[in-house]
Amino acid sequence: MRKSRNWFVLAAAVLSLAAAGITPGAAQIQEEAYPEVRPLSSTTEAAKLRLEERKVSSDTLAELDSRLDNVGVAEVLASANHTMRNSADCYPQEVKAFPVNPAPASAYCWDTGDAYTQRWLPQGVTSSGDADDDGLWGDDKVLLSGWKSNDSLFTTFPTMLNNDPNGQHLARVAFINANNPSSFSYRWVLLVIPTEGGANFDNAGVQLGGMVWFGDKLIVTAKGGDPSTNALYVFSMNHILRATVSSNAIGRVPGGYSAHGYQYVMPAIGSYGLSKKCDSTTGIVCPAHVSLDRSASPDSIVLNEYQPSGTPKIGKMWGYQLAAPSESGMPLLKDSSGYANVSEMFTADMAGAQGALSYRDPETGKRSWYLPRHRGGVGQRGVYQRRDTTGVQTTTCTGTDAPTACWAAKSQGLSLWWSTKTVWSQTEWAADKNAKWVNEDASSTWKSQVIPERLLFSVPLSSMP
Repeated sequence: MRKSRNWFVLAAAVLSLAAAGITPGAAQIQEEAYPEVRPLSSTTEAAKLRLEERKVSSDTLAELDSRLDNVGVAEVLASANHTMRNSADCYPQEVKAFPVNPAPASAYCWDTGDAYTQRWLPQGVTSSGDADDDGLWGDDKVLLSGWKSNDSLFTTFPTMLNNDPNGQHLARVAFINANNPSSFSYRWVLLVIPTEGGANFDNAGVQLGGMVWFGDKLIVTAKGGDPSTNALYVFSMNHILRATVSSNAIGRVPGGYSAHGYQYVMPAIGSYGLSKKCDSTTGIVCPAHVSLDRSASPDSIVLNEYQPSGTPKIGKMWGYQLAAPSESGMPLLKDSSGYANVSEMFTADMAGAQGALSYRDPETGKRSWYLPRHRGGVGQRGVYQRRDTTGVQTTTCTGTDAPTACWAAKSQGLSLWWSTKTVWSQTEWAADKNAKWVNEDASSTWKSQVIPERLLFSVPLSSMP
């Protein structure tokens, strides 16, 4: 496989821009909505995104492990208590959310409860195809679908807090048994952080905009503007714990430990922190999504900021290099001071891009960024786009509300199953006809107002021009 030398390419591109009288500074970035991906060589911008490794102590993890049974991925899959519906069994509204061009190779819809619920929103996706070159974790093929709690629902309907006081700022992951393509099943696992030296745990408060499974580590994006300045959280497949009490609480309760009604929890084993909170006052962009790039050398993660859909808006993408998988270590390469440094940085039109996937063709060496656009209303499919350093390619189709509305509706995240070169993604919405959320506690007929548009689907990389 041909490996790229990102910094040499970056330097050459910057010299080319300089020769043309173009300085890729912040002011220039916002002035022009250009179609191509441009390298950004600013050491000042890169320094803002340097990450400090923050590792949970081994004593804390050992203490938590001693209080709860530590199980493996295989046990979680064996206990799957939800069944996904194959594409033929998806509801008509869900089918309308399918991508058209490129067409899906497979598509699955959630069980009825998860298809309609307003309390949760699908976000990032990753798989054992990220975790290992052969696509297997042990003997299993596994997909992971990350969902965050719909906190805006609690703001809109404050009375919901009385019925579910622990329901905000939550993150859960569906462990999907993908061994049989005609019969997917899944089990939810709640993400938590250790507290009290491992004697307790609390909800993780991560947004799961993006997830990467690499080796035994699960890397997820932190909640935007995390007050502790964390940009990424890290979990481990070797630390999945079984709760002992089923209640709405999270953490230690009389008689044991509860996980908001879930059977399993994954406690964070560490995080990566920025020097300051990411927001407009500090000028530090928040990482909204993350994906794995196995075509890089070494393997890397690619992060991107979020820019609202609509008119073109230039935003940033950047990367960090990954260390060789190690059970005891953290996943990002770090310097002698314990920092993970930005390995590359780019700018592009990021309007509506809910995830960025980078891939270098092993034969041509050409690099592409897959950046489908998220669009607003109910029933509106997204726009598929692939960008490189020369421009943008957009697919067209017929039978949709717009000639370029060919991608899945409200897609979230992209993940390349490396061994099969298959791209996986999922869609987010289940709003009402007015694109509003519904109060599940207000009426027994609330479900009749919901238009389900959630699906998990795959597309061959070769069909993504």
